[in-house]
Amino acid sequence: MAVQVYGVNHVVIEVDNAQKAVEFYADVFNLKMLRGGEGAAWCQLGEHQFLAIFEVKEIQPDRMKHFGIMVRDQEQVEEIRQKLKTKYGLSLEPEGGCDFRDPWGNRIQVVDLHDESLVWLLPYREIQDLGITFGSKNS
Repeated sequence: MAVQVYGVNHVVIEVDNAQKAVEFYADVFNLKMLRGGEGAAWCQLGEHQFLAIFEVKEIQPDRMKHFGIMVRDQEQVEEIRQKLKTKYGLSLEPEGGCDFRDPWGNRIQVVDLHDESLVWLLPYREIQDLGITFGSKNS
């Protein structure tokens, strides 16, 4: 039988203070805490995934490794962009996008449901039901 992958179960990031990281991700992305303690935390990330946060003694920021968080629309991307820049003083890479490094050096990319690179992730019927179109100025 061929293996059938349903998606990603979890993503892990390293920080030097798990509680502060939970507060940051709850504030920026409204993530719900699932459980935590003893230098680790787990937050719900979407319907069936979670973000695992682990404390380490020495943080080693990644160069290209990153993960993407998908939000509903460009308005939510802009809300996140503004909070990252004004409240947390973080820079965006590139300035017009919403790629950033969290306060611990973890690289995150924020996209919305209209990002054309996501079309292969969603069943075509689901895209139609959501009314998502690509290549149109109305999208």
